[in-house]
Amino acid sequence: MSTENLPQSPEQPSRKPRVAVVFGGRSSEHGISVVTAGAVLRAIDRSKYEVLPIGITRDGRWALTADAPERMAITDRRTPTVEDLAESAEGGVVLPVDPANREVVYSEPGSVPKALGEVDVVFPVLHGPYGEDGTLQGLLELSGVPYVGAGVLASAVGQDKEYMKRVFTSFGLKVGPYVVIRPREWQRDESTARKRIVDFAGEHGWPLFVKPARAGSSIGITKVEGLAGLDEAVAEAQRHDPKIIVEAALRGREIECGVLEFEDGPRASVPAEIPPPETHAYYDFEAKYIDSTPGIVPAPLTSGETDEVRELAVRAFEAASCEGLVRADFFLTEDGEFVINEINTMPGFTPISMYPQMWQASGIGYGELVDRLIQAALRRPTGLR
Repeated sequence: MSTENLPQSPEQPSRKPRVAVVFGGRSSEHGISVVTAGAVLRAIDRSKYEVLPIGITRDGRWALTADAPERMAITDRRTPTVEDLAESAEGGVVLPVDPANREVVYSEPGSVPKALGEVDVVFPVLHGPYGEDGTLQGLLELSGVPYVGAGVLASAVGQDKEYMKRVFTSFGLKVGPYVVIRPREWQRDESTARKRIVDFAGEHGWPLFVKPARAGSSIGITKVEGLAGLDEAVAEAQRHDPKIIVEAALRGREIECGVLEFEDGPRASVPAEIPPPETHAYYDFEAKYIDSTPGIVPAPLTSGETDEVRELAVRAFEAASCEGLVRADFFLTEDGEFVINEINTMPGFTPISMYPQMWQASGIGYGELVDRLIQAALRRPTGLR
């Protein structure tokens, strides 16, 4: 029987992809993650995507939050928190763990759980442990939900400064001198562990930088000028991570470069230079986020130096099996050699952060940058690849 003359059902309009922006988290970088999320929420094209903001509180609860970027900024030198934005003090958001079901559910004590709809892609803007380090990425892989940025391995490598340096060295990238003190070493024999650091200083000289091995945003870092400040610096680093890394000071210029995944592979932005801050001993947390020490974009390098650092940034991206985006940080030493300091798989991402600024100078504005990252995640399957 012909169906030509039967009434036809109107075609249902296709749903816009739903983007869950996940932010906050349990790390010391909770507040900066909230600031980053505010910038991303402001930039996402609402005519193209639906948005679901999900915050993770400092104690690990997944909360439905207000879609209110204006409340997600640093105010009076204080960073915002997910607790400031949560719709409820007790309600929780649950992601699916079944790859065949991407329905997100919200529940509160004494209430019927409410379906929030399917999520097509997660934009995780978490910094530090329990988010940027592969833990969230593993959960999303189990759930079969695409996500922006590096996968499990690259996220873990990018978070752990020791293994990051080991990977780079194995791929022929030059790193600076360092020594790692693991928690068992310090707990078992504190004097011997301290002597390792002192011997390292004897070989490479003071000052040293004592850092949490698995933290970012310059949190917990101390520039140590001599033996008198060492124990206090170790204690400060251990407040954020029981494993610490001690690095020799490299004399030279701080150069950064952004890497972005395009359809045909990763490409590097123009580089930037971080000048020594006038009111801080080094480029610490307050210089970055509170006092907003400006970088120089593009960096005043020769064309040869620019080409070299861009090539090295892409090599670092590929060495760690990264995806999506990376900010690669280098020192250009006094003898003209680039030494890689670290990569960030989810770098600071506010419009005044260096990563977006470098891409702005490369011809890709903030809104387009966010869109490219979402589109790259939607193109990429979860699972082994």
